[in-house]
Amino acid sequence: MAGGRGIRRAAGVGLVWGAAAVFVSLAGMVEMMHVRAVVSGVVSLGQVLLLLAVAGAGFTAARAARARGGAGLLAGVTAGVLAAAPVAALVLLGERVNLRAMFVNASPALYRILTFDRGAGAGLPLMLALGAAAGAAGAAAVVTPPAWRQPVALGLSGVLVLSVFQELIQLILQAQGLPALLRDFLYAPDGPALRGAGAVLLGAAALSTAWGRARQPVRARVARMPPPARGLLRAALMAAGVLLLLLVPVAGGPFVAQVVVIVGLYTLMGLGLNLEVGLAGLLDLGFVAFFAIGAYTVGLLTSTGPLGIAHWSFWAAVPVAVLVSLVAGVILGIPVLGIRGDYLAIATLGFGEITRLLVLSDFLRPWLGGSQGVLAIPKPFLGPYELSGPQHLFYVTLAGSALVAYVAWRLERSRLGRAWMAIREDEDVAEALGVNLVQVKLLAYGLGAAFAGVAGAIFAVMVGSVFPHSFQLLISINVLALIIVGGLGSTPGVVVGSLALVGLPELLREFGEFRFLVYGAVLVAMMLLRPEGLLPAAAQRRELRETAEAERPLPVPEAPLPVATSDGGVRAEG
Repeated sequence: MAGGRGIRRAAGVGLVWGAAAVFVSLAGMVEMMHVRAVVSGVVSLGQVLLLLAVAGAGFTAARAARARGGAGLLAGVTAGVLAAAPVAALVLLGERVNLRAMFVNASPALYRILTFDRGAGAGLPLMLALGAAAGAAGAAAVVTPPAWRQPVALGLSGVLVLSVFQELIQLILQAQGLPALLRDFLYAPDGPALRGAGAVLLGAAALSTAWGRARQPVRARVARMPPPARGLLRAALMAAGVLLLLLVPVAGGPFVAQVVVIVGLYTLMGLGLNLEVGLAGLLDLGFVAFFAIGAYTVGLLTSTGPLGIAHWSFWAAVPVAVLVSLVAGVILGIPVLGIRGDYLAIATLGFGEITRLLVLSDFLRPWLGGSQGVLAIPKPFLGPYELSGPQHLFYVTLAGSALVAYVAWRLERSRLGRAWMAIREDEDVAEALGVNLVQVKLLAYGLGAAFAGVAGAIFAVMVGSVFPHSFQLLISINVLALIIVGGLGSTPGVVVGSLALVGLPELLREFGEFRFLVYGAVLVAMMLLRPEGLLPAAAQRRELRETAEAERPLPVPEAPLPVATSDGGVRAEG
């Protein structure tokens, strides 16, 4: 860090993060989360939220300074103190001026939370001291070796998970018939007990340390194994993973099963959109239309209500829904074959809105039900057993997701997949090399739509009715976001993105609309820190990292200063 300029940069970073901390305080997020303890009697979730903002300032300042050791810690401490300063200023101003006319959440209760129940006199110095400590902790995440910071980060994350998901964890412990002694050890009435939080912190840190020491020897031993033994080990690990996945509804109960079913539906749609956007580079913002077409097809073919046309079983209606969605995808692809880039996004967005408005129209009301939708969609049967609840539909969704993921994985590695990637990079060059653009694009649209049709079919029987208002533009945007966050062109990345952007918000519903504030902040941070995605394809990772390296400015050498010589001439010094 170069002296005063580095300090000024750290100060600016700290003030920005401090403004963010003031915003979440005045928005009511801190006060609402204060009712949840991270460690009972020590610190609340609202206070931890503020400390995380200050630690984020320290992390950002140290990362921007590109300094190691004491210089990086100094940048973090500076940013942390200046991130805490706006919060302290809010408390001082609020105790002298009534701010509730403008900010309804600027209450004495908020000021007590911000000063850790010590009042302005003792609380503000404590706040600045904690700001310095949190800023140093954020900087330590940059300047310390991974062998030190990873166990601490994993331990603290375990304590945070113990607090945020405490209702879910206690429900699972109770459902499994585990002794109440374990729950009493982990939790106090208002949150994790100090002994439980300490045990989780130390246990997670110890596991991280043990794995860090054993990882390289284990990898070396696996590398020395003969190929048949290595394949057998891989198969055993996959079988164990599948077994654990099959036990999710049993261990987690109906709520967790319902969340996983929703994640599976978005995974199915993500796998379809990934063919279009991730592999073929065809941006589609009307993808929800194919989801709706699959749902309406199954609804009309299976419904026992007045709009039912065939009264088929679910298993007979699904192939028809897939076929109808595929045909709809091809029909969409025909008029937009010659459109590229942003224009293609607008055209497909129009297709999605046209589909929704047609379903709502009076012209199609006798067949599609209009705003009243299609009702009385029966649950699927497997022999004599009705698959009624989310714990049963979990296995249907899992089977559909596994089948579609396998097909997507094979397509990605096929000749067609290479053709898609060729037109993604450059359509003109691909056409010159013999790729049939019309055929390849229509296959991308059709197969992607077919995958979405499977998701729509499962959604119809899960809800038991289909309404046009269930298919908003936001679904297309969420599916696009999850494949970007997971990693464009990566089949495993779609699953990871669905878990991150769909599963977590569903599990955090108790925090109300505030969870979307965190959702948006995480998306911004994700695009800044890891633009290639959580689990990207190799080509995507290589492309984005090389682009970032190419765009990084090179250091400009200082020009030598002219110096006058004794004979009246000028020479360059340096």
